[in-house]
Amino acid sequence: MIDCMIIGDSIGVGIAHERPECVSYVKGGINSLQWNRKFADKNLKTKKMIISLGSNDHFGVHTFNELMALRQSVDADSVYWIVPAIKPDVQEHVKIIAMNYNDVILTIPRLQKDGIHPSWAGYKELAEKTKK
Repeated sequence: MIDCMIIGDSIGVGIAHERPECVSYVKGGINSLQWNRKFADKNLKTKKMIISLGSNDHFGVHTFNELMALRQSVDADSVYWIVPAIKPDVQEHVKIIAMNYNDVILTIPRLQKDGIHPSWAGYKELAEKTKK
């Protein structure tokens, strides 16, 4: 079994940089609908799963449905959700799904000036929290 997997958007890319031992299916700028389509064939069985999606979702994406479909396809001992720093509705969707599965919810500790992405120290902090 794979020890660690990271799936998601540009925030996932940054975490993958800090956790090179993890398998990653990440792409900058991708939304949850696009991720589900692009990576539909991937086996999501792992010991630790780190998910960062939702920051790029827009009105045409049914975020809750997409994230729930993704979570239903994950088979992991522990799942960590990185809550987007923006979009309160998406934050709420992530929290509801994570709580439903008893997953770990992580907020972004330190932001870059764009208010979306973690600072480099923030990426390191998130990476460390996902090692527990």
